Amino acid sequence: MSQETDAADTDTPLLFGRVLDGTGSARTIHWDEVQSWQPSTPDEVLWIHICRTRDGVKRWLEDHLRIPEPTAELLTSDQTRPRAFREGTNLVGTLRGINFNPGAEPEDMISMQFWCDGRRLVTLRRHPLQTPREIVSLLDRGEGPPDAGATITLLAELLITRMSQSIVDMNEVLDLLEDDDPDEHADQMLTKISSIRRNSLALKRHMAPQHEALEQISRDAPAWFEDHDRREIAESIARLRRYLDDIDISKESAVVLQDEMRARSLASSEHATYMLTIVAGIFLPLSFLTGLLGINVGGMPGMNNPEAFWAVVALCALLFVGLLVVFRRLRWL
Repeated sequence: MSQETDAADTDTPLLFGRVLDGTGSARTIHWDEVQSWQPSTPDEVLWIHICRTRDGVKRWLEDHLRIPEPTAELLTSDQTRPRAFREGTNLVGTLRGINFNPGAEPEDMISMQFWCDGRRLVTLRRHPLQTPREIVSLLDRGEGPPDAGATITLLAELLITRMSQSIVDMNEVLDLLEDDDPDEHADQMLTKISSIRRNSLALKRHMAPQHEALEQISRDAPAWFEDHDRREIAESIARLRRYLDDIDISKESAVVLQDEMRARSLASSEHATYMLTIVAGIFLPLSFLTGLLGINVGGMPGMNNPEAFWAVVALCALLFVGLLVVFRRLRWL
């Protein structure tokens, strides 16, 4: 059973729940226990990961956590543009990650909303997301984050780190395309290049606002978000900025490769047109001569001479050679 569903109940919105003990470990908590949970030690933090599309989530956020109605609406809505803001001593935000679910494209982003007051961390999602499961696995091994701030920081870091794989994949495809023969696989190459350009644009469009959201967390997070958490967020911001620069480079490389292929295709077409023009220029005088000699009127020379045909053939051959010499001197050939 996946980590995300180890405590899930189809009658509740809970996907998993953990109580962090402050040392990197955690114990499982179920939905009934969540309702009455209180920290038994100063270091305990409750983290619940829930499906925001289940019935009653918005009301539970308002009634149980006393979250204002506009904030609860934001946490359960489909407005998934990355953002973050402080609400009193609470931190609220929306982050995005790459969709690695089967059949998904890299540009299909998955959003994750979160709300935290320092003692309780609630993360919400619509579609399965690998990053929370990865952190739960660390907690179950005793190697996870010790508190709420470190958990949020690690969530942001892993969401950003997963971008690198998509960027590496795109660059590998570009490297293969640069080594491929465009004359043999032009259509396939153009399709792949167009896909890379779309992916790059989508990643840039979706992930650029995340940069602003992380900066907002770094600036305005409440006091329970400690200094070392802010430093980690700053590192994630720098990494995200590098990834966005890499996306720009991948996009520009794809554009250059696409322009080169189009230039080759245009040059090939122009060469073919040029050769057809040369052929037409050579055979136009020959066609005129043979057409003139083929008119069906009296008085045509050689009509009764059996050697006239070979004389016309010789004349055409001389004309053909003469045209070749002229075109060569004009450097048309």
